[in-house]
Amino acid sequence: MKKTNKGISFFETYLTIFVLICMVIGVLIGNYLPAIPEFLNQFEIYNVNIAIGVLIWVMIYPMMLKIDFSSVKNVGKNPKGLYLTWIVNWLIKPFTMFLIASLFFLVIFKSIIPENLANDYLVGAVLLGAAPCTAMVFVWSSLTRGNPAYTLVQVATNDLIILILFVPIVGLLLGIGGIAVPWGTLFLSVVLFVVIPLVAASLTRYFVIKQKGSTFYNNEFITKFSKITIIGLLLTLIIIFSLQSELIINNPLHIILIGIPLVIQTTLIFFIAYGGAKLLKLPHDVAAPAGMIGASNFFELSVAVAIALFPLNPGVALATIVGVLVEVPVMLILVKIANKTKHWFTDSTINQEVN
Repeated sequence: MKKTNKGISFFETYLTIFVLICMVIGVLIGNYLPAIPEFLNQFEIYNVNIAIGVLIWVMIYPMMLKIDFSSVKNVGKNPKGLYLTWIVNWLIKPFTMFLIASLFFLVIFKSIIPENLANDYLVGAVLLGAAPCTAMVFVWSSLTRGNPAYTLVQVATNDLIILILFVPIVGLLLGIGGIAVPWGTLFLSVVLFVVIPLVAASLTRYFVIKQKGSTFYNNEFITKFSKITIIGLLLTLIIIFSLQSELIINNPLHIILIGIPLVIQTTLIFFIAYGGAKLLKLPHDVAAPAGMIGASNFFELSVAVAIALFPLNPGVALATIVGVLVEVPVMLILVKIANKTKHWFTDSTINQEVN
């Protein structure tokens, strides 16, 4: 895949444009070729569309291949950056997302967004806020010249924490918002879209490295899946937008309205983590990735859970997709801020070996 400077791919750079194109294609299909989404809707298991479910696995599995859980053994080395990441991601981010989204959707936009859709958008925002980023963090870390070994540990430990805290945090926040929580489906979603691909990816990593070595795995094997992830993401978005074409056509302004609190939340969390790293006197190559992993979201998981939990509430999935729409341009701005403020931090680095 073509790379732009500093290692970010062409697709990642222009992800927002690709999402907009998929939105247009999906809406056109839903409006002018309704037989296609009607046909796809016939194939469901426990209210999860089979086509979308398969495509979500196609997206998530390659991202899980990048996670090396053997790095967790070094968690005790220079732990301040990890503590900061965990606190921001799990004790601050989900709750600030809930508060900011509630303020905008239920109060500020009350006269613009109908109550039922406002609640749907709030749920989608909560799903985003409870799922810190995984794979894309490696991109943001690279762009800020982050410490790759330390970033790997940050991502690996947060993926493990997702298994434990995602369900209770989502359930708690939705309960506070007075939204019925389908606990069984919520647990099933985590199993389907986190546990299974995580186990499959870990087994793949083990057997490929055993047969071919880590150099082959990291430099050749993983790269083969990048285009598969892209195809899965694009097709998933087209299908989702085709299923939600009526909602989008009737409420085009809502795309912008949903994006406003998401942008504010992303920026706020970045500066909380980044500022916390400065107070802790962490080096820049740890501080920048710490800010990025909190600011960005595991949107693949959020979309998957939105579809599984609320198949009859299209606004929930729409809110998570808007998260995809706004993430890249906002994160690229934050990358520039991090690079221009490098002089705020010590020049020393944390030397941490992963393997």
